[in-house]
Amino acid sequence: MITVGLSTISVFPKGVEDGFRLSAEAGYDGVEVMVTTDAKTRSPERLLELSAQYEQPIMAIHAPVVLLTTFVWGRDPFVKLDRSAELAVAVGAPTVVVHPPFRWQGKYARTFEDAVRQTERKHGVEVAVENMFPWAAGGIDRQAYLPGIDPSEMDVEHATLDFSHCALAKRDSMELALDLGDRLRHLHLTDGVAAEGGRIFDEHLLPGRGNEPVAEVLRMLAERRWTGQVVAEIKTRYARNERERLRMLTETLEFAREHLAVDASADAADDARSAADPAQP
Repeated sequence: MITVGLSTISVFPKGVEDGFRLSAEAGYDGVEVMVTTDAKTRSPERLLELSAQYEQPIMAIHAPVVLLTTFVWGRDPFVKLDRSAELAVAVGAPTVVVHPPFRWQGKYARTFEDAVRQTERKHGVEVAVENMFPWAAGGIDRQAYLPGIDPSEMDVEHATLDFSHCALAKRDSMELALDLGDRLRHLHLTDGVAAEGGRIFDEHLLPGRGNEPVAEVLRMLAERRWTGQVVAEIKTRYARNERERLRMLTETLEFAREHLAVDASADAADDARSAADPAQP
């Protein structure tokens, strides 16, 4: 059965402990920790305590690559990537999620693919490069990312597909999933509406609330016995209270379970065939 986790950033502006707690209350299989300015997100000891307390394995570490984390672990992006991998190893997470570099990040941007491979070899983790979206001004794509926004066009072995980013980039999610093939190892479960007029607004809607083929991609992956991770990364910041936030998280998990159910059905069918014919492989 494909595991479904919750990104701790999904409960923002609440903190990382609330992420673990709400993940457990909603019934997720584990968490992805977004490294932020909160020191607890960078402490393996504290993260392991939270993992044990709420019985939530840490599935992935999301590197501090957004603008709000510019000064986390200093400004050297090579250091940020390396320390994210170190943290992943320390907490037992097999995956590090990272965005492509900003074009102005100099050597890191020019050597990003090599840096990803070297980090994987050094630490023994999968560094899953996430698809991004164009930054446009005056109708012109400013090409903010280098080597680009699409990991299917990069020389990397592992990738993350984010549905909200696909919507902004007007990139067909199913097409991206198929283009990535076996390199797709991590999925940010969310949704979005295609950008219009150069608008940049990363919506991270609940799955099924946008126009991305989220259900279809989940069913396709389940049918193919995909072995990667699904992690909900939605925005709940406008929830009026704790009950509404938990409802949003639960709805997202139920969506995933429903459309990944073909995986469980196939496993049950295999078990039944094996029971009927023990000689069958």
